[in-house]
Amino acid sequence: MENPLPTLLLPLLLLLLLIISDQTQIFSVAASTLPKSPARIRTNTEYVRTSCSTTSYPRLCYNSLSVYAGKIKTNPKTLALAALHVNLAAARSSAASMRRLAKTRGLRRRDASAISDCVEEVGDSVFELQRAIRELGRPRGYDFMGLISDIETWVSSALTDEETCMEGFGGRRVNGVSVKAKVRRHIVRVAHLTSNSLALINSYASSAAAEEGVLP
Repeated sequence: MENPLPTLLLPLLLLLLLIISDQTQIFSVAASTLPKSPARIRTNTEYVRTSCSTTSYPRLCYNSLSVYAGKIKTNPKTLALAALHVNLAAARSSAASMRRLAKTRGLRRRDASAISDCVEEVGDSVFELQRAIRELGRPRGYDFMGLISDIETWVSSALTDEETCMEGFGGRRVNGVSVKAKVRRHIVRVAHLTSNSLALINSYASSAAAEEGVLP
């Protein structure tokens, strides 16, 4: 008489193999969704902190960029691009604030004209920062250092625009607050962010030159 045991065991073995396969897939998916290790997070954050220490406003630099440390990792190009994006958002916000300020009641003609000029200056700054982001985001080409020089020029021009914004205001107070002080509150942060962006672009250029043509 034929032993039925092997015939009975075969379906059980197949079922067991299916269960093991499913469990392996579950564990694989779970592992891929686990948060990054604390050591890696610390490394990324410390990279931002160390890079920001070379800027003129390191605390502002770190506070504005550390939230993006996971995306930046330890890539100087990504860091410079992140700084420019933060910079651009601040410049756009300042331009909107200037437009609202221009509608303040009791504003004298000279200050209204200065605010209008300021909106134009910040608008130029926004254009130059957008241009820098677009060009820096491209792969490195033949004349990489020439491109970096152009980007530095555009960001420097943005910084000049922001500083020029402050020159046309008198000392009159509106609703108990100096118009110049109101403008300064919005513009100074943008100017400091722009200064930091320029420093980080310079750092990226230096690291890229040290790589002797190796693409990032």
